[in-house]
Amino acid sequence: MAEAGEPAVLTLRSLTRQPPGSAVAATGTVYVCENPAVLSAAANTLGAACPPMVCLQGQPSAAALTLLRGLSAQESELLCHGDFDWGGVRIATALRRSVPWRPWRYTAAHYRAAVARLGEAPELTGMPAATPWDPALAVALTEGGVRVEEEAVLDDLLADLARGDL
Repeated sequence: MAEAGEPAVLTLRSLTRQPPGSAVAATGTVYVCENPAVLSAAANTLGAACPPMVCLQGQPSAAALTLLRGLSAQESELLCHGDFDWGGVRIATALRRSVPWRPWRYTAAHYRAAVARLGEAPELTGMPAATPWDPALAVALTEGGVRVEEEAVLDDLLADLARGDL
């Protein structure tokens, strides 16, 4: 599927029958996103030139965690992006408890830049949460008071994927 630039759904069954080491030949950097719209746009825009990506589709599933743990064990560097809201922060924090990752445009500076460009955005609701990868992000979210979904910064994410140099 990678040669065709087509996303593939990997199930827990397929990953446990054929562990990630043999099922996924990814080395180097693997980009992790929360929303399937990011993965779809990357496939549509970059096709086979898209670097390896894993889409969580919300909360990390057992299959996603199995895949990411396997990739991490192969010394792939995981770069994670999610929605700039409390739900996205909780998803990223849950993932961080299972695998190491670095933020991919998922810091206070990136949030502030996105808010400045958006102009108007939906109100940030819910209970605040810590952002251990960048403590200033939780502060920025509270101060900014708006939610920024991954689709709102899609052009930036696609540009990063096209360059593949993070």
